[in-house]
Amino acid sequence: MPDMERALVRCNDLKMYYPLKGGVFSRVLNHVRAVDGVDLSIYKGETLGLVGESGCGKSSLGRVILNLESPSAGEVFFRDIRLSEASRQQQIELRRQMQIVFQDPYSSLNPRKTVETIIGEPFLIHNLGTRQEKLRKVRLVMDQVGLPQNFINRYPHEFSGGQRQRVGIARALMLEPAFIVCDEPVSALDVSVQAQVLNLLADLQDEYDLTYLFVSHDLSVVEHFSDRVAVMYLGRLVELAPRELIYGKPLHPYTQALLSACPIPIPRRDRHRIILQGDVPSPINPPRGCHFSTRCPQVMPVCREEVPAMKEAVQGHFVRCFLYSADKSESAGKAA
Repeated sequence: MPDMERALVRCNDLKMYYPLKGGVFSRVLNHVRAVDGVDLSIYKGETLGLVGESGCGKSSLGRVILNLESPSAGEVFFRDIRLSEASRQQQIELRRQMQIVFQDPYSSLNPRKTVETIIGEPFLIHNLGTRQEKLRKVRLVMDQVGLPQNFINRYPHEFSGGQRQRVGIARALMLEPAFIVCDEPVSALDVSVQAQVLNLLADLQDEYDLTYLFVSHDLSVVEHFSDRVAVMYLGRLVELAPRELIYGKPLHPYTQALLSACPIPIPRRDRHRIILQGDVPSPINPPRGCHFSTRCPQVMPVCREEVPAMKEAVQGHFVRCFLYSADKSESAGKAA
């Protein structure tokens, strides 16, 4: 169970705008608002699932949290250390504590390097231990992720997709981090292999006391794997709650539509499908007010003018919607 007393990672009004340049002098003409004011806490030992449509900013949020990209505004804290103000030595130490498992196991591994070199590279970058100590650690981590020892001198092209992803996970574990961003780690794998990798991640979380930010499109996988779920739409979080509340009684109209599209593994059982009208707005020019106002079946005039705040509709269940901005009990009745 997550340690709710202290957040391992905190984001305060986090924004990530990518400039769009054009013209003879490459002037900044506009911005892509990939992350647009995110407040989020990730607690020690938990798995926070992050879901949303393609292009909503999930991967960008993960990269900014890891400080792989500097945010346009806002702050990220790791164990109460403000990343933007960390000294060079602190940044080096933080790199050891925060790692990432990439989505594509085919492009995230250097095809010219052996498994030993790929997995052991973090040891070289951080100048840790001797050659023998590195090799010993590489073999240990390979055992933990289920890779045979005789694979140590092979190259990535000799592996299947699941085996390559195990190499990526082993590389992330080399420095014994506390926090790992799993950026759609099973989306490129077959279903049977997905289950193996998910079980591996769960076992490693118990063994290393890891904290995960689990980014995924697969709502069934997120339901199985996450403790809490955050729903993202066009750069903003619209709902955040424990898994049981999100899947049992979603509050935001977007979350309700998203879950209605999730297949049910029960033959001849129908689910009421919510069909949203219109297309997803561009993050270059998002709608005024609530970003979901152009597609929401319950839109009100205020939604087109003002940005709703994140409210705690019921205990532990946060939602960004004007339907829940008044009396909480009344709002809960409307949602039912």
